[in-house]
Amino acid sequence: MTWYMGLMLGIGLIVGSFVNVMIHRLPRMIMADMALPLAPERFDLCWPTSQCPHCHTPIKVQHNIPVLSFVWLKGRCCFCNQPISALYPAVEVATGLLWLICAWHWGMSPKSLCWSVFATLLLTLSIIDWQTTLLPDDLTQTLVWSGLMASASGWLPLEVHHAIWGSVAGYASLWVVATAFEAITGKQGMGAGDFKLLAGLGAWVGPLALIPLVMLASFSGACVGLFLKFTGRLRDDSYVPFGPFLALAGGLIAFIGLDPIMVWMGW
Repeated sequence: MTWYMGLMLGIGLIVGSFVNVMIHRLPRMIMADMALPLAPERFDLCWPTSQCPHCHTPIKVQHNIPVLSFVWLKGRCCFCNQPISALYPAVEVATGLLWLICAWHWGMSPKSLCWSVFATLLLTLSIIDWQTTLLPDDLTQTLVWSGLMASASGWLPLEVHHAIWGSVAGYASLWVVATAFEAITGKQGMGAGDFKLLAGLGAWVGPLALIPLVMLASFSGACVGLFLKFTGRLRDDSYVPFGPFLALAGGLIAFIGLDPIMVWMGW
């Protein structure tokens, strides 16, 4: 079991490096698609190769080792000596720890791999949404379909019809709330990305978990929003992305279970 946890930690660190790529490139890919240039230069998850954001020098293989390269380079680009964001190793460490926790919690089984993918998608979506208020379809749709496939394969305790209805209920519930809010106030309360994210969470945790999940996300989001407002850190548009709190609530329900969450909420 120890070797398996070490293996999962190592895989998680490597996956975390790719998570950094997705965090950096997916929002730019979305904006490029919206701009629709006449002769778009190729820009995707594979091309161009990783490069320094300051001097744009391609990064060598030995400078791209998760966490270790950051420590070795002392947090600076070896070409232009500009500082490297601490977010990069933080994301790698966070992803590695998530994979390690899943291995410890679910043991040496396909379940631990499934939930590791689940946790990685939620982490990626949370950071992208917090930074850009975007929830890329590439990730939300992957969350939906991976949940349905894992359930259909018997790798999750959730029966496939519950996963399907969880996905449907997740999307429909937020869509109804957002549509009603917009009709009453004339303002957009949340984007379609939140609907798709909750649909993905519903595919993993089922329809019965959606109400406590949304309530927990709303409570935590309100607390953080009030904290940011009173400390003067709220965005100029006063918008607090809802995606990270949906992801946090979904992750807690997946890891802790629905019953302890409902007891804590007094249900």
